[in-house]
Amino acid sequence: MRVMVLVKATEDSEKGFVPTAETMEMMEAMGRFNDELVNAGIMKDGDCDGLTPSSRGKRIAFDGPARTVIDGPFHHPSELVAGFWLWEVKDMDEAVAWVKRCPNPMPGPSEIEIRPLYELTDLK
Repeated sequence: MRVMVLVKATEDSEKGFVPTAETMEMMEAMGRFNDELVNAGIMKDGDCDGLTPSSRGKRIAFDGPARTVIDGPFHHPSELVAGFWLWEVKDMDEAVAWVKRCPNPMPGPSEIEIRPLYELTDLK
């Protein structure tokens, strides 16, 4: 089963990365966790360093043939993604177990969301 694991953004992550003793320690812990994922054959892809704040991003809105470019920053950080992994796991329980082992990805409270990818067999 393939799952996308999404680290949700926070007000702090939207301010951009600030190298402090705490954030550098968090990055090192996350690096060790990423190594565990790779060594276990779980991680297939990911952004090992996290995504930049939405202020550096763009959205493209589609309406029929029209396309509109919207510059960041985007509102509601808790609805944004600050990082991601693509994992191959045997089931959702295994994905949950791995996320529970993950170091806290942000200073303070944070959330990680797990979403299964459609498999070709799901679409028939």
